[in-house]
Amino acid sequence: MTRICLIRHGETDWNAGDRIQGSMDIPLNDVGLAQARATGARLAGEHFDAFYTSDLTRARQTADAIATAIGLAPILDPEFRERRYGVFEGLTRTEASQQYPQEYAAIVRRDADCVPPGKGESLTQHSSRVTAALQRVAAAHLGSSVLIVTHGGVLDLVNRLVRGWPVQAARDFTIPNAGINRIVCAPAGWSIECWADSSHLAAVGRDELR
Repeated sequence: MTRICLIRHGETDWNAGDRIQGSMDIPLNDVGLAQARATGARLAGEHFDAFYTSDLTRARQTADAIATAIGLAPILDPEFRERRYGVFEGLTRTEASQQYPQEYAAIVRRDADCVPPGKGESLTQHSSRVTAALQRVAAAHLGSSVLIVTHGGVLDLVNRLVRGWPVQAARDFTIPNAGINRIVCAPAGWSIECWADSSHLAAVGRDELR
């Protein structure tokens, strides 16, 4: 049985401004840095056999704060990056809906095979990438405890994978910045131990995916 603890990165100014980040490399803001330190303090007493993080700056900064607390350096893994949103990256959701009404409407309704213009990534493509990465890590660390710092869109897909929930269905769970999510990979399959635990934070992070 493999236990995997997944952390969403701390808050960025683009989170606070409702701006779509996707694959763009945006740093944490002061709130996000504080959230990362608080998450590190929360995990300081736990043992992890392996530590992975998305290589985007907001995830790396979160991972670095946690690494200081737990004494384990993270491995950079681009397969845990956020979904690529193409032309929508850098726009607020209001701007995206105004400038690309039809294309963005497909994103909002979670059209699984919609590829955002400008070298974007469909939900189906993103799900395949995330699923392969998660299965690879679980197989490489059988019987161990693994920590992963990643993004809201990745966590959205992880939750659905574990629950057998369709990627195109409306989301019925939260994904707070710097929230703690724990899943288990056992011979009988995947299960969730806890989700969106933000009790270590002074205030719950914004629950959105960009």
